[in-house]
Amino acid sequence: MASRLPSLLRFSTARLLGVRTMSTGEFGDGAGKGGGGGGAVRSAGGAFGKMEAAHEEQYFRKLQQEQLEKLKEMVEDEVAHHEQQIRIHQEAIDYHKRKMTRINKQKDSDSD
Repeated sequence: MASRLPSLLRFSTARLLGVRTMSTGEFGDGAGKGGGGGGAVRSAGGAFGKMEAAHEEQYFRKLQQEQLEKLKEMVEDEVAHHEQQIRIHQEAIDYHKRKMTRINKQKDSDSD
């Protein structure tokens, strides 16, 4: 899982940070005026086109927020996993140090 993280981060952040750009005008102003050809309502422009554009922007902001939350949870899981691995390795190191101390004590008592 740890080896997958960098590639997942690159892929996810690239998608998350993508910016949608339109031509001149405001969102929902109609075809070729920033609203694009997003359907009959958006193409007509006016209040409904602007409302549809606002709903679309809201949808994508919410989607991006959900993706960021999932990414954050994934990174937190990775951190917890690595912290657990550190504890396991530290316990192994301590065990081997104690073992070396016992061996040295035995060696010293045998040489006396």
